[in-house]
Amino acid sequence: MSSASQAFRPGLIAQIIIGLLAGVVLALVWPQAGQAVGLLGTVFISALKAVAPVLVLVLVAASIANQRAAGGSHIKPILGLYLIGTVAAALVAVLASFLFPTRLALLVAEQEASAPTGIGQVLQALLMQVFSNPVDALVNANYIGLLAWGVALGVALRHAGDTTRAVVSDLSRAITTVVRWVIVLAPLGVFGIVASTLASTGVGALAGYAHLLAVLVGAMLFVALVVNPLIVLLVTRRNPYPLVLTCLRESGITAFFTRSSAANIPVNMRLCEKLGLHEPTYSVAIPLGATINMAGAAVTISVLTLAAVHTLGIAVDLPTALLLSVLAAIGACGASGVPGGSLLLIPLACGLFNIDNDTAMQVVAVGFVVGVVQDSAETALNSSTDVVFTAAVCQREQQRAG
Repeated sequence: MSSASQAFRPGLIAQIIIGLLAGVVLALVWPQAGQAVGLLGTVFISALKAVAPVLVLVLVAASIANQRAAGGSHIKPILGLYLIGTVAAALVAVLASFLFPTRLALLVAEQEASAPTGIGQVLQALLMQVFSNPVDALVNANYIGLLAWGVALGVALRHAGDTTRAVVSDLSRAITTVVRWVIVLAPLGVFGIVASTLASTGVGALAGYAHLLAVLVGAMLFVALVVNPLIVLLVTRRNPYPLVLTCLRESGITAFFTRSSAANIPVNMRLCEKLGLHEPTYSVAIPLGATINMAGAAVTISVLTLAAVHTLGIAVDLPTALLLSVLAAIGACGASGVPGGSLLLIPLACGLFNIDNDTAMQVVAVGFVVGVVQDSAETALNSSTDVVFTAAVCQREQQRAG
């Protein structure tokens, strides 16, 4: 392939946009053909269903097994802010989802879900899933059980030799590579999903996509402009907006277009240096934040899970909604570095509500439809928040030092 032809090849985002527009046009001009190409969407969803359970198990185990104690005098309070911020973002997303409920047009007929009657039933079902046989959890896509086994294996492997941990890390990278191969199918999958959905339900499905995107981006903006400043205010006791707006401008905008927290690490490091922060602290906190500080991912997981819940007409009580926020925050920490990572963890949260894997994966596919904007906004929030919280703690320590 010549360099000239590669230069004119559109990137994945452009391909997804082209697939989306082509699907809309085909559904409006030739509805019968639109329904026929739904096979492409079905194949894409099947590929996601195949890779997601293995991804959750291996990724969590490898992440914990290779975790190292972080050095630096102010790391612990920064990690605390990362956790608080991620849980708070999930709570905002849950609230937004109840204030502006989203109902989706799924690819197959809506199914009756076995709705839990209260928090007691949810916890009972959760315990049963946690202690599931690992092989059975893989076969039946029991994501709660896979998460539990991933954590247990990761903790056990932390005491293994360096060679064993390296093998686990290599396996994690191999699974991530397979996920990247699956994501290459996203443009065709989006084309099939949009064409078949619009051909079956009409243009009203577009309004559902727009509403979903508005809730996602609106929740992320609220976190960036209200929740994060409030946390910074409580930590530093000073006006938080100069810091927050600087981070959004100099880190968030770059991350929006690169769509990678890891790729934005050098930008964040330079920004920390510009802000005059404690170098031994930010040199550790920023790479850690790119891995575990995932407020945007928590928003995505919560909003799309509750969209499935509202679509199926499942009633959710307050304790279960709070449990969803905690689970979304935990799941979000494992979304780093994986294409569509937050989307692929949605079935984990759907397990709280006994939503079957087929329906959950349809919601994941809808996430890829709106992912052109969602993923960029999510990364911008994640990456800018790394600097916001690191700077807040460093500035507080500077104030105390006089």
